[in-house]
Amino acid sequence: MALSRLFSSEKSTVEVQVGDPDTSDSEAVIIHDGDLAYTRAKGGNGSKPSYQDAGGAPVESNSPLGYNVGWLTVIFLNINMMIGTGIFSTPASILNRTGSIGLALIYWVIGFFMAGAGLSVYLELASYFPNRSGGEAVYLEQQYPRPKHFLPVAFAVQSVLLSFGSSNAIVLSNYLWAMTGKTPTAWETKGVGIAAYTLAVIFAAANNKWSLRASNFIGFLKLLTLVFISISGLVVLGGHIKHIPNPHANFKNAFEGDTPNGNDLANALVSIVYSYAGYNNAFNVVNEIKNPIPTLKRNASLALTVVFVLYFLCNIAYFATVPKNEFKEAKVIAASLFFTKLFGESRSAANVLNFLVLLSAFGNLLAVLIGNSRLIREIGRQGVLPFTNVWVSTKPLGTPLGPLLLNYSLTLIMILAPPAGDAFTFVVDLSSYPSSIFYFILAIGVYILRRRRARSGIGRSDFKAWHVSVIFWILVQVFILVMPWWPPKGGQYAGDVSFWYATYCVVGIAIILACGIYYIFWMSLLPRWGKYAIRTQVTNVGDDGARTHTLVKVPLSELEKWDDEHDDAGNLRRREVTRHNDFVEV
Repeated sequence: MALSRLFSSEKSTVEVQVGDPDTSDSEAVIIHDGDLAYTRAKGGNGSKPSYQDAGGAPVESNSPLGYNVGWLTVIFLNINMMIGTGIFSTPASILNRTGSIGLALIYWVIGFFMAGAGLSVYLELASYFPNRSGGEAVYLEQQYPRPKHFLPVAFAVQSVLLSFGSSNAIVLSNYLWAMTGKTPTAWETKGVGIAAYTLAVIFAAANNKWSLRASNFIGFLKLLTLVFISISGLVVLGGHIKHIPNPHANFKNAFEGDTPNGNDLANALVSIVYSYAGYNNAFNVVNEIKNPIPTLKRNASLALTVVFVLYFLCNIAYFATVPKNEFKEAKVIAASLFFTKLFGESRSAANVLNFLVLLSAFGNLLAVLIGNSRLIREIGRQGVLPFTNVWVSTKPLGTPLGPLLLNYSLTLIMILAPPAGDAFTFVVDLSSYPSSIFYFILAIGVYILRRRRARSGIGRSDFKAWHVSVIFWILVQVFILVMPWWPPKGGQYAGDVSFWYATYCVVGIAIILACGIYYIFWMSLLPRWGKYAIRTQVTNVGDDGARTHTLVKVPLSELEKWDDEHDDAGNLRRREVTRHNDFVEV
């Protein structure tokens, strides 16, 4: 029934309720559409008032995290997340899987259009809710308000339990040890990885403004690195490096060697998709951006375009400098081979490269922490996590300390607990498949929101994605969901783990199904047995503007009174009503 209501073409009865601001904590206008209610709210970031489903977390009219995200920070939050260590190593694997220089370059162009389609979807979703941070947590909450709290619960489990940054921390550690010339033990590698992640968490937790400035600075150095590689490649192409006599060799017969293997081509495209991942990072901090939609529209698009141009030029540089066969067979990262060919066997040049890649990995850690901490805080504000105030409060430093410490704890466990090999690889893979499922649901939800808002008479937003972009992005998500099931070339046990290659997909689906079973017990069976109903209540956390929903158990005998005293969003209708002590937070 809930699903049929999402796509129903029936015209619902829409009621507009105008409240009295002097006697209500709620917004002045509420639109009722069947059993859904939309409240009108305005944030303090200069965005227009907007409507959101009343069951969603309340809008914070004064962001407790401040308004420190300007146009430059939007650019570098996205750039830092997109440019990790992939561009220094991925080009070699893309060439191996596509088989030719020409097709490899075309794949990087296709990846740009894929990311551009995704960016247009995020811009439309942000324009509906320009006063909410948290990206996907907000959009899924608003797209699928029924069954009530189900999507927030399922997304919370995936986002909270699988939110770790162990892979990049270990990569950073490896590059630091490479600079010393020493082969580290497993525990030495883990120790440096933990130290790096600890430093990133300290940056993010100490001060919002300075952590964002640090992200901007590191992002700027990343750009300089890729600009240097790009210009060096153009110099090589111009024939100005004498010990590289034939820089155009790889571009003659550029499509020679195309692979007919569908598995390789598809995996190359998946790698390209992940190389552009991060173009949506700034959508986690929307409520910290002044005039967010125009700012995001200009600068998130600019960041993606700059990254694409640099990715493409870096590939040109690699292919101009390193012979194709040597590039495909290299056991070291692409950038390392490039520097070796350009500067010879120079230890200093190798160390400079290692330091730049290390710095890039650290910038990625910091950008992911900043974005992910806002996402987890928003999940906390939905009321579906225990100890709500821990996730929502920004005390004592004005930063989301609870979510940051959660990320830190889970990353420590992931670095220390699983041994290198199958266990570590499996858990890292496991974090990706449920995310892909939620991205697909998010893509479909664009049309659900459009239909529902039109039916309710809610006006146009500041941005609407082209249909072709939305459909293209939906197809990309379908591709990413289907591809992991395609057996690798060597058979069912030839994946990156020694057991069945798609085990992580099955377990990822099982986690979401387990969330569904938990939801039935939590929201249906337990209330029925305990003779209570679950309701949302708006609560202020501290005095800095932090607001949240808490889920409370209301005895059935008190339910009529509760509903009479609270509006659809959980605000008190009358300020003189006293709080009842028998309502217990879930």
